[in-house]
Amino acid sequence: MDLLYLAQKPENLAMALSAINFAAFAAFGIDKMQAENGKWRTSEDILLSLAFFGGIAGAYAGRAIFRHKTRKQPFSNHLHMIAGCQLCAAVFAVIYLW
Repeated sequence: MDLLYLAQKPENLAMALSAINFAAFAAFGIDKMQAENGKWRTSEDILLSLAFFGGIAGAYAGRAIFRHKTRKQPFSNHLHMIAGCQLCAAVFAVIYLW
């Protein structure tokens, strides 16, 4: 079986999206805990990358629940831009690919 075939199966896509969203959510929680304890932090690039690669829902949930990175304007703008691009890509996929 090739990778493209596996990626086309809905259950594989759902499992991958669940995993990346969980990872994004956990990363926000861990980073918040590290920030409160003055320890090593997860870089904003990693947090944004997790959101970009499908973890946008987990990123927004982690941001809201842990109240983390809510006032950092450049970070918020980047996160909103990622969400907007993913929304546009989803609309494109629905209209043109199905």
